[in-house]
Amino acid sequence: MTGFQMTSNTKVLFEPAQLGSLALSNRIAMAPMTRSFSPNGVPGDDVVGYYQRRAAGGVGLILSEGVHTNETTAAGTPNVPNIVTDEAKAGWRKVIDAVHAEGGKMGLQIWHEGPFRNPKNTNHPDIPSWSASGMKIPGKPLWDPMTEEEIETAINEYVDAAVATKELGFDCAEFHGAHGYLIDNFFWDATNQRTDKWGGDWNGRTRFATEIIRRTREKVGPDFPLIIRLSQWKQQDFTAQATKSPEEMLEWLQPMVDAGIDIFHCSQRRFWEPEFEGSDLNFAGWAKKLTGKPTISVGSVGLQGDFIGAFAGESSKTASLDKLITRMEAEEFDVIAVGRALLQDPDWVAKVRDGRNEELEPFTKDALTSLS
Repeated sequence: MTGFQMTSNTKVLFEPAQLGSLALSNRIAMAPMTRSFSPNGVPGDDVVGYYQRRAAGGVGLILSEGVHTNETTAAGTPNVPNIVTDEAKAGWRKVIDAVHAEGGKMGLQIWHEGPFRNPKNTNHPDIPSWSASGMKIPGKPLWDPMTEEEIETAINEYVDAAVATKELGFDCAEFHGAHGYLIDNFFWDATNQRTDKWGGDWNGRTRFATEIIRRTREKVGPDFPLIIRLSQWKQQDFTAQATKSPEEMLEWLQPMVDAGIDIFHCSQRRFWEPEFEGSDLNFAGWAKKLTGKPTISVGSVGLQGDFIGAFAGESSKTASLDKLITRMEAEEFDVIAVGRALLQDPDWVAKVRDGRNEELEPFTKDALTSLS
């Protein structure tokens, strides 16, 4: 049983959405969540079934768990899938075919762990991890900064991953540019201390991302949707703000628009929190207002607590969607991504759509231990 009564009409969540060339049947996405159920980087039939059930349950857009761009510097978490080997690509083709068979749409999230890869815990402990200035924690260098050659290699690997995503039949690709991982490591001035063209002001610190986007756009053409996931907060510092004002945020986002990005996926720990003083707009709301591009919001939808606590083993009770509905009716952002609630229950969307609130399930840590 749930502990709330929904007072708002959920109709707005189930209106079709047109995000550039990406047409969705509703405004609910499944947020990307690392699952670590792909031995040797290959998604198997259990992964196929996991995503197929969410598509059958009515999710408008499924965004996959993070998928590694290589088997060395990108890979620091065990049993995470890649998009490099023939076996992994064959596994992903089964996934997208199953999702499409249920009438769903899906994109791969392309992920390089960067400084969060601990070489000692990988199959390649002799290979240093990559980061803009050799730092995971600001002010504490662990490795040498990436060389120009390494930067070029990383960019090309992102591009190749996005091209493979399109060739396999996915509906879009998302670059993971949030939470302190490799792209975000270049964005954040506290971890990017470079003085060459890849550092300095926002023009330099966005260059790594914009080169990935620009070169990918050249390869995939104008109509394949490209998303980038961004966050102000970092795993190293939950209170961090990469930008302190709307004007600075535009300096961050506009180069990616110019390079060819279609959609901004704006990660917050709690979607209802304002991004800047003097306005109720959240991160996704500001990104949409500043750039005119479609945005996806995310953060503690339908559950109490946040995902940081959840992945530390905390359970969460269900929560009202009224705040979400109010913001979506105001067209603050275009799509809402749902994480833990869909991890817990593949039929969450259908239950919300049908008004079966009493059937909505609280999140428990057991959801992390299997592909239900």
